[in-house]
Formats: sequence, C-alpha cells, structure tokens
Amino acid sequence: MTNIEINVVEDFHPRPYGRDPEDSPGCELTCGKKFREEKLAPALKEAISNNSQVIVDLTGYNRYGRSFLDEAFGGLIRESGFTGEQVKNRVIYKHLHLKSVINIIRDRIEAAIQGAPK
Repeated sequence: MTNIEINVVEDFHPRPYGRDPEDSPGCELTCGKKFREEKLAPALKEAISNNSQVIVDLTGYNRYGRSFLDEAFGGLIRESGFTGEQVKNRVIYKHLHLKSVINIIRDRIEAAIQGAPK
C-alpha cells in the first residue's frame, strides 16, 4: 500500500482559482473542476483499488477560494460518483499554515454528503 501524494501548487497550478473553466479568463487552467477531474478523482480511484490513501498538500498558496475547494473536494461526491465514506476514509488534506482551508474542505465534503447545493 503506497499512498498517492498530490502537492497542489507543484503538481497542478501555483495559483489555483475558480470553480469552473468558464468562471474567468485563465480558469480553464486553474479551476477546481480541472483539479478534481485531472488529479484528485483519478488518484482517489487508484487509491481505492490499491487500498491506499490520497494525501493532498495545499501548502504553498494561501488564497484558496471556497468555490475551488468545494468543486475539488465536494465535487468528488456530487460530480465524480464517490461516496462520502470513500472520500472521508481515503483523502487526507493538509495545509501547514491555514487551518481555515482544512475547515472549508471538511465543511464542503459534509455539505456534499448531505446533498446541499454548491
């Protein structure tokens, strides 16, 4: 069992921003939907099949928007078809300097489990 590590600012984009590609110019490269579809969901699928975990390190950027975090993490449940249990048991997320980022992610996962809108 080898965990899968994703460093958002190194493996995805140094300034992640937005929910959808259409949100504003440049969001097609930085949005939560792209991060989820290209990085997070494939890693979670692999982790489930390998009985491992995905460790998402968000350290290195301090301006994550709620929309990015909701689409990336809550979207795993709403859009990508994973269960709340799979996300809670297999995805570890951390930011070494901002506890608020962790709290938002936790909140958005819970909201997705409860079926709350974005």
